[in-house]
Amino acid sequence: MSVEIKVPSVGESITEVQIGAWHAEQGKWVAQDSEIVELETDKATFDVPAPLDGIIVEILKKTGEMASVGEVIGYLEEAERPADQAAPAPEKSPEKAAAAPAPKAEAPAHAGGGSDDRVMPAAARVMAEKGLSPADVTGTGPGGRILKEDVLAHQGGAASGNGAFREEEIVPMSPIRKKIAERLVEAQTNAALLTTFNEVDMSSVMELRSQYKDLFLKKYDVKLGFMSFFVKAVVDGLSQFPQINAEIRGTDLVFRNYYDIGIAVGGGKGLVVPVMRNAERLSFAEIELKINDFGQRARANKISLEELQGGTFTITNGGVYGSLLSTPIVNPPQSGVLGMHGIQERPIAVNGQVVIRPMMYIALTYDHRVVDGREAVVFLKRVKEALEEPARMLMEV
Repeated sequence: MSVEIKVPSVGESITEVQIGAWHAEQGKWVAQDSEIVELETDKATFDVPAPLDGIIVEILKKTGEMASVGEVIGYLEEAERPADQAAPAPEKSPEKAAAAPAPKAEAPAHAGGGSDDRVMPAAARVMAEKGLSPADVTGTGPGGRILKEDVLAHQGGAASGNGAFREEEIVPMSPIRKKIAERLVEAQTNAALLTTFNEVDMSSVMELRSQYKDLFLKKYDVKLGFMSFFVKAVVDGLSQFPQINAEIRGTDLVFRNYYDIGIAVGGGKGLVVPVMRNAERLSFAEIELKINDFGQRARANKISLEELQGGTFTITNGGVYGSLLSTPIVNPPQSGVLGMHGIQERPIAVNGQVVIRPMMYIALTYDHRVVDGREAVVFLKRVKEALEEPARMLMEV
């Protein structure tokens, strides 16, 4: 019995998806509920599970092609697991997966089977296409490594002399990348964006982390990071300056008495911003647990559409990638975004003395249609004060 593999409904406003990677090849057996194909939308990536045990008998839509919701993209024929195929390994929970040691990277496989450390990944792909083995190609890379151009040269596919192996690769933009591009242009076109800067002495936060990190980890099974302090400081500042937590809706300004904070996270398909609902009600531990969960699921493309919608303010941390200073861009229809950056020890003047302190530049980009310059500057100053004296957040002063 053949069963249709259809594009499921993945969101109220989504009518079309892009086919991502097929996790199972045509003619291969798959277990029920195992992930067989990845679907990409302009907001997130989803996996379609196998409805039953069987063999993929036909794939109608290839990677990169578009398909409508409800469209048939392949067929699965019910079948028992072949005797020569091992049972799939049980899935691990995110907590156990995080604790497990990372597997060692495998050397790229070549057409003749096995692997060879001398073959670079790009070269291995071309060799597989051409049916070549490492013995067929002379490597010119360091230590005799086989490069992609070595394989092409062996096939006579590249010119000699200067400028050889100049290539271009054209790939379609993913729906997520298209949406990111649209929203960035929208923000620049429809909002009056300005950025104000300040710097924070991170000594107090770092001392608190050092003092309580072991107890925190033991009690909550998650590390105490910087982001929870910033979320708390931002909520404190937004409560003092509600314009920055507001948005324009038509000809009205919408103010909220809740704080849904978007946390920018690097995912497998690009930057995503899952939303931490009612951050004002969360403890330090609850914030860190949510951030840890967001990070794991973003890397696995498991963030749901609902989690990406409805934020009132965003925090992004370019410091994890080495950024010293940047101007973050507002995520419409929000009116503000806070940018964190790298911590560097710098000499500063304290009570007439030059001392070395761990300093971080912070930036607030805001929509000047909603937020005046004074509110923006004083909000950022409030965030700075809360981080430099964390007790102020507890005392609400």
